[in-house]
Amino acid sequence: MMNKKVIVIVLALAAGLLLGYLIFGTSARPGDKGQASDMHEHDGTEENGMWTCSMHPQIQSPEPGDCPICGMDLIPADSGDGASGANGFRMTENAMALANIRTSQVGTGAEGDGNSIRLSGKIRKNEEANAIQASYFDGRIEQLNVNYTGQEVRKGQLLATIYSPALVAAQQELLTSQDLKSSQPELYQAVRNKLKNWKLTEKQISEIESSGTVREDFPVYATVNGTVTEILAAEGDFIKQGQPIVKVSNLDSVWATFDVYEAQIGQFSIGQTIKITARAYPDKELEGRITFIDPVMDNMSRTLTIRTTLPNKDGLLKPGMFLTGRVATGASGSKSEQLLVPATAVMWTGERSVVYVQSEAGQPVFEMREVTLGNRTGDQYVITEGLEPGEYVVTNGTFTVDAAAQLQSKSSMMNTPGNSKGGSDINTMQMKIPDTFREIFIKALPHYLELKDALVAGDVQEGRNAARETSNSLKEALPILQGMARDHLLKSQQMLEAIAGNSSLDNQREHFIILNENLIPLITNTKNLREKIYVQKCPMANSNQGALWISSEKEIRNPYYGDAMLSCGSVIDSVGGK
Repeated sequence: MMNKKVIVIVLALAAGLLLGYLIFGTSARPGDKGQASDMHEHDGTEENGMWTCSMHPQIQSPEPGDCPICGMDLIPADSGDGASGANGFRMTENAMALANIRTSQVGTGAEGDGNSIRLSGKIRKNEEANAIQASYFDGRIEQLNVNYTGQEVRKGQLLATIYSPALVAAQQELLTSQDLKSSQPELYQAVRNKLKNWKLTEKQISEIESSGTVREDFPVYATVNGTVTEILAAEGDFIKQGQPIVKVSNLDSVWATFDVYEAQIGQFSIGQTIKITARAYPDKELEGRITFIDPVMDNMSRTLTIRTTLPNKDGLLKPGMFLTGRVATGASGSKSEQLLVPATAVMWTGERSVVYVQSEAGQPVFEMREVTLGNRTGDQYVITEGLEPGEYVVTNGTFTVDAAAQLQSKSSMMNTPGNSKGGSDINTMQMKIPDTFREIFIKALPHYLELKDALVAGDVQEGRNAARETSNSLKEALPILQGMARDHLLKSQQMLEAIAGNSSLDNQREHFIILNENLIPLITNTKNLREKIYVQKCPMANSNQGALWISSEKEIRNPYYGDAMLSCGSVIDSVGGK
């Protein structure tokens, strides 16, 4: 019996030792100097990994803990979601499709060789061949034989018939002086000369003398061949001497005019050969010589006009036709030595020129790249520094890509490398907004707020109506905005029209993201807004990339999640107000 008790005690001690080893044996090991290893779920985090708050991405901490703003647990910071490089960022496929983002390869799409400049132009009327057909005496137009613009007229063709009291009196003077021709030849000759000055022919004057009767209506004949481009009088009008009746242009020759950018002016000279292709006849190449270089530059477009005169006996070239011209220059180097990108890929801010490069082939991953520009050749720029052959750059949707970079605190047009700020401040592109835009925006703001409230409430039909009203109000601003500001407004209009035509709440909210990326830079650059407007941001919207909206109230009412997360977000900026 005693042996059995001993065996039981020994077994119990052994079991206790084993259990203790299993529980505590790994807490301290030789070589750990008595320190327990920190085994937790984040062992896989890199030593230099950063931690952030999902609600406040501006918080960056080298170690886990609580968010100092909201108290939520910090999570591992996104290392770029596969984006290469510190400045790379990823866009969602859906955002890419909505913004119609397209890319093209550096060095492709070039036309001609590297020693020529490609220009865009138009066919215009040859002003040297224009003529005004006027009345040479006072009178009333009894009949007008020219009925429409574009009508062909020939020299000697009857244009109009005019009743002229002064001409009736002059004919009576002629008949009276005819009887005094032998006694007062000077008087007779003076009356005939008066009629000649009114453009009556020798034949007409002789017919009056031979008939002995006065004509009440006199014809006006065309003095040139050409095409009627403007009718300046109507039947029944009383016109003065010298007043124009029709404008005629001879289109046997036309002008080909081209716009030249300021940086290109030094490469053109009178007499230089220019090869021309009309868009209507792409297989037919014409050749001319530069006959005129405008001495005055257009201050708005920073261009001046060059032109050449082209023969047009067959009438194929119509005023208004679009042309492409190519002028050989003395520039050295071949096409293979020049990197060309479409002009739509380049963005400017101050002295910087930037493009967005697709950093991973076939993936929606981009990064900003500063470039140095050479000459502009038509609708392309020569890149002298900053890009490599074969890289892909964004050529459509560049402003949307730039907005995505700003939202992710990456290097962007207004956020230079090494100066990335994280989140509480909104980075806005500097644009010149005319004061008249302010009143248009103030009128559109109530409709925008109705749209935002409709998305908060999940009311699709109300959202469609409000988007349509917002679009109609903002359309008035299109004629007054230029350059980058106009591009932003056009993209905003596209998004509003997409919302107005959509019956899906999720899709409306996705378009609302891009609407605000383009509309908010316009608002933040608008001066002297009377009402205070808050720029608000939800960091969880847009696949955790963040999304903006504006509100007239400081309270957060999230249009991207509605009741699901009504108060998600924060005020990051404000504009207007006192």
